[in-house]
Amino acid sequence: MSKRRYFGTDGIRGKVGQYPITPDFVLKLGWAAGRVLAKQGTKKVIIGKDTRISGYMLESALEAGLAAAGLKATLTGPMPTPAVAYLTQTFRAEAGIVISASHNPYYDNGIKFFSSEGTKLPDDIELAIEAELDKNIECVESALLGKAARMTDAAGRYIEFCKSTFPSSANLSSLKIVVDCAHGATYHIAPNVFKELGAELVLMGCEPNGLNINEEVGATDVRALQAKVVEESADLGLGFDGDGDRIIMVDHKGNKVDGDQIAYIIARDALRRGELKGGVVGTLMTNLGMENGLKQLGIPFSRAAVGDRYVMEQLKEKGWSIGAENSGHVILLDKVTTGDAIVAALQVLASIVDSGMNLFDLSQGMTLYPQELINVRFSGESDPMQLEVVLDSVAQAEQELGDKGRVLLRKSGTEPLIRVMVEGEDGELVLNLANRIADTVRENC
Repeated sequence: MSKRRYFGTDGIRGKVGQYPITPDFVLKLGWAAGRVLAKQGTKKVIIGKDTRISGYMLESALEAGLAAAGLKATLTGPMPTPAVAYLTQTFRAEAGIVISASHNPYYDNGIKFFSSEGTKLPDDIELAIEAELDKNIECVESALLGKAARMTDAAGRYIEFCKSTFPSSANLSSLKIVVDCAHGATYHIAPNVFKELGAELVLMGCEPNGLNINEEVGATDVRALQAKVVEESADLGLGFDGDGDRIIMVDHKGNKVDGDQIAYIIARDALRRGELKGGVVGTLMTNLGMENGLKQLGIPFSRAAVGDRYVMEQLKEKGWSIGAENSGHVILLDKVTTGDAIVAALQVLASIVDSGMNLFDLSQGMTLYPQELINVRFSGESDPMQLEVVLDSVAQAEQELGDKGRVLLRKSGTEPLIRVMVEGEDGELVLNLANRIADTVRENC
C-alpha cells in the first residue's frame, strides 16, 4: 500500500498556521477532496466543526475549495464528530468533514473525513485525494460552482437520534448527573439529551470561547469532574472530549471509569439480555483486567492496533459490534457507525436504570491492573524506539515483570510523542519501570 503523506490515523492534524493546517493548504484539500468525491453522485458535503477559534478560518477555506470543485457544502456549525457521521449518512451526502483536533489543545486543529456511510474514508479514497493535492487547482466553470448552505436543525436531529438509542420505556429521572462538555462540540447537545430524558443535571465545560476547549476539563482531564461529582453528591459524572467521540465516566465516589470499563459494562449487559453479538475488540493499550474480566464471562476478546480505525476494521472483520479504547473511544456498531460518546454513555445509563445498581458497583466486575502511561516528546526526525539502549531498557523491564505484566512503546498517531506504557500487578514496580524507560527515551531523543 502507498504511504500516506498527509492523512494519519485520524485525518490530517497539526498546529494552526503551520503546514499543513494553513488556509491555503486546507482550501486545496477541499478542492482535492471535491475532485475525488464529485465523481460519486449527490455533490453534497456536510461540514461540522468543534469550538476552536480556528474553525471559522478553516471552514471558509474548505468551503471555497469544495465550491471550486463543484460541490455543495452544508454547514452544521459546532457539532460532535459522531453527529457529522450520522448526518452524512442521513442526508445521503458524498462525505462528511469535521474540523477538529479532538482532545488536543485549542491551538491545534485538524480535518477528518467520513464516507457517505458515516465511516472513516477507505484507504483508496484518501490516497486519491493525496494524488489530487499534487495538481494545480482548476476551477470548474461558473455555472457548475458549488453553493454553501447552513443546516439549521442539525442539533435537534442529532439529539433525537441519541435519545432513540435509549430504551423508550425508561427515563433518567432518578439520577443526578454532572455533565462536563470540555467547552467543546457537545456543549449544546449533551445537556439537552440527558435533560430531555429526565435527569437532574449539573453542567461544566459548557461555555466555549474558542480558546478553552479541553483546558483542564473533559475526558482528557477529569480531576475537576471528579471533585464536582463528590461535591454535588451526584450519582455519576460524564466527561466528553472536545469533539464528542470520547467518554470518561466518574462514579459517585469520584473514581474514574475509563473506556475499558465502559465497554465491559455494555458487553456484560448485552450478554445478560441475550443480545451480545460476538465479543469485544480492544487495543494494545487495553488493560489486562478487562481481558480477564471478559474471559470470566465467556466473552471473546481481541486486540487491535491503537486507533479507532483499527478497532473498527477488526469489528467488521469479525462481525462483532462492541469495540473500545481505554481513552474513551467506544464503538457500538449495532447503533452507530463511529465512536459516539453520548450514545455510549446512554447505554451505561440504561444499564444503571435497568439493574438498579450504581456505576461503582457495575464497574466492579473487572479489576484494572495498575497501568502507567508516560508521554515523551521527541523531534520527530529520529526514532528513539529503535535505539539499542531503549530496547535494552524495555527488555529489562519485561524481565522484571515476568508474566505478571507487559510493556508497550508506540508513537502517537496525532502528536510527536512516544507513549511509554507499563502494566502489571505491582503498582509501585509499574511506576518505577515506566519512569525508568521514559527517562531512557527522553535522554536519547
